[in-house]
Amino acid sequence: MESQFQFDWQAAINAIPFLLEGIPYTLMISFGGLLIGFALGIFFGLLSINKLWFLKWPATAYIEIFRGTPILVQVLFIFYGLPDLIGTSINPLTAGIAAIALNSGAYISEVVRGGVQSIDKGQNEAGLSLGLSRTQTFWSIIWPQAFRRMVPPLGNQAIVSIKDTSLFSVIGVGELVRQGQIYIATTFQAFEVYFMVALMYLAITFSLSLILRFIERRGLVSV
Repeated sequence: MESQFQFDWQAAINAIPFLLEGIPYTLMISFGGLLIGFALGIFFGLLSINKLWFLKWPATAYIEIFRGTPILVQVLFIFYGLPDLIGTSINPLTAGIAAIALNSGAYISEVVRGGVQSIDKGQNEAGLSLGLSRTQTFWSIIWPQAFRRMVPPLGNQAIVSIKDTSLFSVIGVGELVRQGQIYIATTFQAFEVYFMVALMYLAITFSLSLILRFIERRGLVSV
């Protein structure tokens, strides 16, 4: 049976203004969550390489729990499950940011751990031989080198987190996918609308990829 489907470009164009209303929420959730996740990643990443077991084990547990469970389950737990524990409802936007923060923080912790451990131990010995304390050696010598190596994987995590926001339509966050679902409910033109949603996600992630490539070309990172 021959398909009678024809792509309606006008319908796709008409959906753009409505879909654009979801972009601020998408960016707010992803970059707000990533900012908190970066802080969590540094904290738990450094704890995970600590020699003291009572610091290392909690960090390892956090990393494994949030890397080992789907982010969709995490946001559903935060939005629907956590209110039973704290006795008050949680705003969908807050739940989305929290899920991105906790999830990305676990992955960033591993990036931090790998970046720091990739620096030759001789760098630490050199700092100590110059009369620097271990703390001064780490933040002045080890961390700058490690951070340059972390930039590419951190950029990849940012892209993943942006795409993860598409899952949060299940809790009613008004991001791109949710806006598309609302528009489809009135126009019944799913193919055209989701096509535009995909293009908008691609535009955001591709723009971020170009920025990262520019940074790499300028020699600001090393691998």
